[in-house]
Amino acid sequence: MHVIATYSDAHHRQGVTALWGSAFGEQTGHNTPSLSIDKKRAMEDGLFFVALAGTGVIGTVLAGYDGHRGWLYSVAVHPAHRNQGVGGALIRHAEAALSTKGCMKINLQILATNESVTAFYAALGYVIEPRISMGKKIEANID
Repeated sequence: MHVIATYSDAHHRQGVTALWGSAFGEQTGHNTPSLSIDKKRAMEDGLFFVALAGTGVIGTVLAGYDGHRGWLYSVAVHPAHRNQGVGGALIRHAEAALSTKGCMKINLQILATNESVTAFYAALGYVIEPRISMGKKIEANID
């Protein structure tokens, strides 16, 4: 059994950091857990959610909203808790939070080679769109 809660730094930081290490592997630059957590907390938007089994963090989702589109980031579920509905519950929770803020469309990015994750999102109603994803790092803001 799991519960979805809003992230609390005092209670969840260590668990989120460990989860992201196991789910995403070694992170560098703009993806290091401590930097990602601190930058998200600074937004104070209430869109950082954790899935808990007891007091242990077993899943995460960060959502963002710019007044038009929402985004989902850092969706992770501990390997021992996958295929149990945790990921879907996190996504639905983030979708509801974004909808409450007036969000009209939610975007996310995944690696094109990650077929199992593509299938996961397709089952939740997400579709592949004919877009090119581009990015640019602002190195001055990466510790």
